[in-house]
Amino acid sequence: MNAIVQGFPIFLLIFCRITAFFVVVPVFSSRGVPNVFKIGLSFFITLIVFLTYGFEQTMVPNAEYVLVLLREILIGLLLGFIVYLFFAVVQTAGAFMDLQIGFAMANVVDPHTGASAPLLGYFKYMLMMLVFLMMNGHHYLLGGLMYSYEWMPLSNELFQRMMSGSVTDYLVRVFSNTFLLAVQVAAPLVVAMFLTDVGLGFLTKTAPQFNVFVIGIPLKIIVGLFLLFLLMPGMAILFEKLFSILFQSLEQLMGIVQGSPGA
Repeated sequence: MNAIVQGFPIFLLIFCRITAFFVVVPVFSSRGVPNVFKIGLSFFITLIVFLTYGFEQTMVPNAEYVLVLLREILIGLLLGFIVYLFFAVVQTAGAFMDLQIGFAMANVVDPHTGASAPLLGYFKYMLMMLVFLMMNGHHYLLGGLMYSYEWMPLSNELFQRMMSGSVTDYLVRVFSNTFLLAVQVAAPLVVAMFLTDVGLGFLTKTAPQFNVFVIGIPLKIIVGLFLLFLLMPGMAILFEKLFSILFQSLEQLMGIVQGSPGA
């Protein structure tokens, strides 16, 4: 009983970080995943981490313990938010494509979040999710979450890093980089649609009798879908690159908060 009472504060800290991570991170945060499963998975992963790491830690449940609890929740949310940003890249790129092709008015309901999503963005998001699960990316996420206790132990310096502005600066850089990646992903199709608009403009000048609105809308849809069909084989390479940058970003975040293991 004394061992349980002494270990419960550490167990609760680990549980808060892992649960906060599952609340935000894609795949696990989906509405299709039951809350009972999320809590149960968090509990068993917490138990594994506690048995391998928690016995070496000591924590007195005093007034400072509340701040430590809040710090662990913030760490879990930060890790999950970084992962979410890179999954949002394909949705943002799809929104750019939809805007150029003319699908922007045909949003669909995303069953994972319950919000409306762009048509091509949702298609690419589901494709990325499928590739992520096929390459056991969720296993790497769980492994990275458990490995985070070597980089960011319970006695980490998150609040100090936040006060110095390094965490905020890093989040702004990651957000800008993900937006740039979304523009780069959508660039081939967006440029092709721009050239199509230029061609339609020349057609309007040379042959004013043609109704450019009647011709342009189906033409842009045909060209856009044809280019999307040509770009599909390269999606696997694109997703592989995104996943590589994702795990590098998680490692950088852990390094900013605490430094390398053993430092």
